[in-house]
Amino acid sequence: MSLTPTTLTGYLDKTATFFPRRKALFFGREIIRYGELHARSLGLARLLRDDYGIQPGDRVALLMKNSPEFIYALYGILFAGGTVVPINNFLKPAEIEYILRDAGVTAIVTTSADFKPVLVHLRSQIPTLRSLDMGALHWAAVAARPLDPITDVKPSDRAVIIYTSGTTGRPKGAVLTHANLVANIRSIGTVLGNVEGDRLVLALPMFHSFMLTVAIMAPLSIGASVLIIKSIKPFRHVLFEMIRRRATMFLGIPQVYQALATAPIPWWLRWLLPLRLAISGSAPLSAETLRRFGERFRFPLREGYGLSEASPVVSFNPVRGVNKPGSVGLPIPGVQVRILDGQGRELGVGQDGEVVVRGENVMLGYWNQEEATAAVLRDGWLCTGDIGRLDEDGYLYITDRKKDMLLIHGNNVYPREIEEVIYQVPGVREVAVVGRSDLRHGELPVAFVVPAENTTLDAQTILRFCRERLANYKLPREIRVQVTPLPRNATGKILKTELRQQAQQGADSLADATP
Repeated sequence: MSLTPTTLTGYLDKTATFFPRRKALFFGREIIRYGELHARSLGLARLLRDDYGIQPGDRVALLMKNSPEFIYALYGILFAGGTVVPINNFLKPAEIEYILRDAGVTAIVTTSADFKPVLVHLRSQIPTLRSLDMGALHWAAVAARPLDPITDVKPSDRAVIIYTSGTTGRPKGAVLTHANLVANIRSIGTVLGNVEGDRLVLALPMFHSFMLTVAIMAPLSIGASVLIIKSIKPFRHVLFEMIRRRATMFLGIPQVYQALATAPIPWWLRWLLPLRLAISGSAPLSAETLRRFGERFRFPLREGYGLSEASPVVSFNPVRGVNKPGSVGLPIPGVQVRILDGQGRELGVGQDGEVVVRGENVMLGYWNQEEATAAVLRDGWLCTGDIGRLDEDGYLYITDRKKDMLLIHGNNVYPREIEEVIYQVPGVREVAVVGRSDLRHGELPVAFVVPAENTTLDAQTILRFCRERLANYKLPREIRVQVTPLPRNATGKILKTELRQQAQQGADSLADATP
């Protein structure tokens, strides 16, 4: 066994060998040690190979809720030489069917009690699909199977195919190798200062690349512990669980921190939290939320940036060092970032352009989509589709998604700039700005605003606030204040495609806030 593993399975072999009695997973009252985690994963790999015919390279889907069994299955598939296809468990049966067909999935590992309607649909549409019900397994028997290596897993082997959210069309499968993910977890460990004594809180869906790499693979590669949270509601329960288990690191998405920054949490409860660090990812964190959070809690909140195609972490604000609000930090070790204009020329400090990334963490490509791969992988660089800039210290700022940028009278307008201003309005809980087409102006900004609980807001108040801080051509032409939350996908990203449709179709019924 190598002291410096080059595969994800090699890392679990190492931690289980050196720390068999160390606590690996916490789940409610259940505690799973590294020796148990390793034995169950290897036993499951044997089951997949012997009873389900899984061969090296086969794609195996993983459809489960947050649980230790998800992690057994993740590593079991990898030990068997298979490629894991994590499935967003909030998708509809037809959407899941598309992914399984697109990836050429051989079998699906799931819990039938949780996904009965989905499995009924899949069995009728894909009769050859084999299903392994994790809920029916007896783990003592599974773990008792021979623990000798089953297959020779190599760094170049496909480890995971992550399907993008599909907010702008059919999802695409980003192919990540063991080498891609190992490079990312090593860099993450350096940046976060991960140590064996860390206990990471995993409260978001496990199928997301952010959770897979940062909250599962990274800590388990060094012998740290993972505190699995089945549901973040009620959040007070999560806080008490973090105190009880002495958690050191919490991973969340912006709306979680928005809620924490304003929720009525007693001072003593905030003081008892043992966390040393909170991490925000998956979507942009507003500077206002960062400020409010910093005023309430005694541990730092740091924002990073990444995308599934990069395994996923690209940059992160230093844990010890200069943290720049509004920035997503410095490129992590082994990753290069450049800013390019529309002609592919590199831009200078402070200039907005497309963010491109290079490093060992960058995917092989999209599964069975050569044209889509060629469009984003150019000369070793990944074109992210995000608009951003670098400052004089090398910190990265994400301005917006390339496809979200508005063109108003020939001027580029970035919705995030407008959103950051509206977030400063007292009583705003969340906001999203999209464009609707206009024959005269090209596009017009439309702002969807959700007020905080027990707060009343009106469009004119928000508009007056914006007028003092934004150029006239950037002002939202329509402001819709609504009590219902903004539509989001399972990983917290706002579904701007849906909001654009609402803005276009409902233009006549929206409150007119034209300056």
